Amino acid sequence: MELSAFYSPFSVGNVFYPSRSRLCWLKKHCIYGFGSLEKNVKPIRAYSIRTKWSSVCCSSNPEMNHFSPSEIELLNGKVIYSVAAAMGHNKESHPECNSRVPAIIDALEKMKLTSEFRGMDIIELENFRPAKVEDIARVHERAYVSGLEKAMDQASEQGLILIEGSGPTYATSTTFQESLLAAGAGISLVDAVVAASKIRKDPPVGFALVRPPGHHAVPTGPMGFCVFGNVAIAARYAQRAHGLKRIFIIDFDVHHGNGTNDAFYDDPDIFFLSTHQDGSYPGTGRINQIGRGDGEGATLNLPLPGGSGDRAIRDVFEEVIAPCAQRFKPDIILVSAGYDAHVLDPLANLQFTTSTYYMLASSIQQLARDLCGGRCVFFLEGGYNLTSLSHSIADSFRAFLGEPSLAAEFDNPAFLYEEPSKRVKEAIQRVKHIHSL
Repeated sequence: MELSAFYSPFSVGNVFYPSRSRLCWLKKHCIYGFGSLEKNVKPIRAYSIRTKWSSVCCSSNPEMNHFSPSEIELLNGKVIYSVAAAMGHNKESHPECNSRVPAIIDALEKMKLTSEFRGMDIIELENFRPAKVEDIARVHERAYVSGLEKAMDQASEQGLILIEGSGPTYATSTTFQESLLAAGAGISLVDAVVAASKIRKDPPVGFALVRPPGHHAVPTGPMGFCVFGNVAIAARYAQRAHGLKRIFIIDFDVHHGNGTNDAFYDDPDIFFLSTHQDGSYPGTGRINQIGRGDGEGATLNLPLPGGSGDRAIRDVFEEVIAPCAQRFKPDIILVSAGYDAHVLDPLANLQFTTSTYYMLASSIQQLARDLCGGRCVFFLEGGYNLTSLSHSIADSFRAFLGEPSLAAEFDNPAFLYEEPSKRVKEAIQRVKHIHSL
């Protein structure tokens, strides 16, 4: 793996420490909206340490899995989430910065969507273990994994390095361990959701609030802000550790999940379905890319024209996503949940809204209930306007709880414009023809 040095004023000045998995962040800034990053920074308050938490301790080994304080929480919980904020993995003024997860947690607390306010309805999964190198190596080549680990010395000396030739993916001295932790958070949620599904018919929905994101990371290396393929690693883990053979992955990030696509392109037991903006980074995910060999037909890529929004994705869900899942009959649904298709997000040109993400969360949850015993885990991918990101995830939590959306308080119709409905319909009809839906 070739590494190019990047000299910057970066320093590990964002001090953090775990206490019951609650991170206290100091010296933080968040990026809001468009325009100059320097003009769009606002401070986030430091987090105080809570004393009342509804929590689960979960190891990444299901044979050694133990819950605290008791299984009663899994019997009653509606949402279970984990936090791996990677505070040391940070490049100043980079869109994939360490302000993202704190902004989400801040919004959840302000909107009373944590266990402090909801008791056992919302559970935070704590004290989870990092993923093992063996877990990562079931998706990524060992040469890449070992090369990244060795590169940490270089990152320690230089403060920050680039680990992708095109430049957007960076690493600091903590990136390797924090990437293992992010993958471990997803693995542990799979353990918890599967355990809950064995004792109740409607287990909680899992949500891994983690970074670095993962769906661009290819088997041979990093790409597009992504280091390890968190959702792909969790898919392989679910198969090996829990015998969940058939995995259905939905990726609604605005960019194509090329890393996940490549990892399972010839695998008939993992169905990968990606909706993404046509022509956006990284330029992959063409509609005729449907898998290879035994995996032919188990990959579905649906590029949507720029300007597609709520109406488009509702039609896509009803005419493509749901029928594909119903035909595939998965044992678990994993979701690459990118929030960068929001109309306010600066890195693309779709026009999803907070309401769109509420609909997706509710619909995918119901799909999991109908098809695979409610087993479903979301993984944070993109989303770079921190206001729209945090509001959309908060509304997703409301969907999981079965509560009404508050999207009307956050969405401004003035930002929306006419969708390219004809082109969307043509894309849907073409993909339905290719996949015989």
